[in-house]
Amino acid sequence: MTDIAVTVNGEPRALAGTAAHATALDWLRERGLTGAKEGCAEGECGACAVLLATPAADGADGGAAWTPANACLVLAYALVGQEVVTAEGLGRPDQLHPVQRELAEAGGSQCGYCTPGFVCSMAGEYYRADRAPIGAQEPEQYAEHGPNGFDLHALSGNLCRCTGYRPIRDAAYALGAPDQDDPLRQRLAEPAPRAVATDVVVDGARFVRPAALDDTLRLLRDEPEALLVAGCTDWGVEVNLRARRAPLIIAVDQLPELRTFDVTDGLIEIGAALSLSEIERRLDGCVSLLSALFPQFASRLIRNRATLGGNLGTGSPIGDAPPALLALGARLVLASADGEREVDLADYFTGYRQSVRRADELIRAVRIPLPLARTTAFHKIAKRRFDDISSVAVAFALDIDDGVVTSAKIGLGGVAATPLRAYATEHALIGRPWDLATVREASAVLGGEGTPLSDHRASAEYRAVMLNNALLKLYSTTQHPQAEGIDSQEVPV
Repeated sequence: MTDIAVTVNGEPRALAGTAAHATALDWLRERGLTGAKEGCAEGECGACAVLLATPAADGADGGAAWTPANACLVLAYALVGQEVVTAEGLGRPDQLHPVQRELAEAGGSQCGYCTPGFVCSMAGEYYRADRAPIGAQEPEQYAEHGPNGFDLHALSGNLCRCTGYRPIRDAAYALGAPDQDDPLRQRLAEPAPRAVATDVVVDGARFVRPAALDDTLRLLRDEPEALLVAGCTDWGVEVNLRARRAPLIIAVDQLPELRTFDVTDGLIEIGAALSLSEIERRLDGCVSLLSALFPQFASRLIRNRATLGGNLGTGSPIGDAPPALLALGARLVLASADGEREVDLADYFTGYRQSVRRADELIRAVRIPLPLARTTAFHKIAKRRFDDISSVAVAFALDIDDGVVTSAKIGLGGVAATPLRAYATEHALIGRPWDLATVREASAVLGGEGTPLSDHRASAEYRAVMLNNALLKLYSTTQHPQAEGIDSQEVPV
């Protein structure tokens, strides 16, 4: 185990003796790199953010990108052979990094606890290859960008309880382009590190990163109790807050067979281990329903690690992706050592955090059939605009021809023990005129779909009202389509 190491701030750091379930945050702090802090231990505050060297967004030149991630939700062994930069690696007290300097000059830090996390998230955006100044007449989608092209959503996962966000925003908007001789910029011209096959046992617990899918499936067949992790944004919370442990952890986030992306005449196939940020870039707005989902799914820090396979594999009834994928008519490719099978997502969930996936299977890919519905929308009802858990999530995908609803798929989350299709509401719409009378009648049906319960996020009555209002809101936007981009765009090949 002595050769198992991670490159941190340009220097190799050995992982020998580290517990199999240890997070990167704990491992870094134990080695004196205490800039990253534990604030919430569940990926909501961003105080633990670090930068990871990942493949460049376009992948064309074989270069790399600096991608921010929550160190509290990354297992230390998942970083074997990888490169990490912490706030300590960005600058020195006598030579601050431009991000650190702008934050200091703008007064963007008071107690300083969250500042290293902000620095790392801001640095990731600072080095974004396609960041460019934005003109005064640019489209509305750049409303939350600075004149220097800085996207404020890059900071959506970072919280500050004492400074206030205006000086932090001012610092972000004051950043120029990295200098040509900036070593972190120069590093991006080289490829990101490849995944390293890993197999370690510490105190009876084992961490494995198989080299290929076949190895993974054989291991899963022989060890059906093994825990699969990709982005680890769900199980990482269990590790931190509930002291959950697993005797065998199998990391699948870097398996090439789970990182595919393909568009044909009949479908879009998305690898189950692609991060949501990668999916968002590759789709490039061509699936409007997913374009509406992505900004509302947790934060950029979480989306940089979270995967569709993980979101569906947990079987959570409040996951944001299932309602959208249900409305898109998605199907899952389940793989085992015996072969593959395809399952309609509407038939996948069987109970609370239960599904038809067998213990020896994993989700290899998500398939979205084409053509896409022409009228789509995603409504998330939560207490915060961003970075929050849904009280109710509703996704619509309708075709309306000559004023008549010819097809309808509606996905719901947060209103039952599983995500579900609103079949009764779909039936109330199909073949009917798309007018206020039909919508009001169908809205009453939608309000009764599922078996909503009352909890700390919302009452059952509130959830029913939100369901009822969602279809009325969709109807309103179809009467004024310029207010919301509800039409799907052409899918690029």
